[in-house]
Amino acid sequence: MYSVKEAFYTLQGEGGQAGRASVFCRFTGCNLWSGREQDRATAACTFCDTDFLGTDGQNGGRFADAEALAAHLTALWPVQDGAGEKVATPYVVFTGGEPLLQLDEPLIAAMHRQGFEVAVETNGTLVPPPGIDWLCVSPKGATELAVTGGDEIKLVYPQQAAPPERFQRLDFGHFFLQPMDSGPMGGRDNHVGATVTYCLAHPQWRLSLQTHKIAGFD
Repeated sequence: MYSVKEAFYTLQGEGGQAGRASVFCRFTGCNLWSGREQDRATAACTFCDTDFLGTDGQNGGRFADAEALAAHLTALWPVQDGAGEKVATPYVVFTGGEPLLQLDEPLIAAMHRQGFEVAVETNGTLVPPPGIDWLCVSPKGATELAVTGGDEIKLVYPQQAAPPERFQRLDFGHFFLQPMDSGPMGGRDNHVGATVTYCLAHPQWRLSLQTHKIAGFD
């Protein structure tokens, strides 16, 4: 059984795949925060801006098995020409909450059978199943990483308990800093400036902006 908050077709807004057409599947649940505001102050991650409670979002629901969810997600990918063929490689992003609480080998295999590349955006505290094509780790606070390598690390900045120096020697193909949208230093505008300054001083890191918020798409 898989519980999905929402699923939708859009452009990836962040990181190394920014601008790519994607089907997003947001699972319910997270291991770092309950999702309830009354628990935020004591959570391992205090700055999350995502609703991952319940299954009442766009195209959300409960799915009995991997084939059912894969068919549901595949239907969100557009047919791109008159012959009914999909020209671009279909791409699905599993996110949350924390997607690795639910994503497993059968679902990855089912998406591959549908022709999709499979991406995951995880907080890195759980070991991922094999078969993921693009693995993005976004560390949160002082939590210990179970994943120390992948395609990209996307660190929300600044986090007092998660300075970039802590991650700079890990085995990732790309290192991104993404300005926090709220929290210390007065909000996103100030965080963008601080993030740019850090990237200029430490060119291992690249700037990642949430282009979906800038351009106004989900």
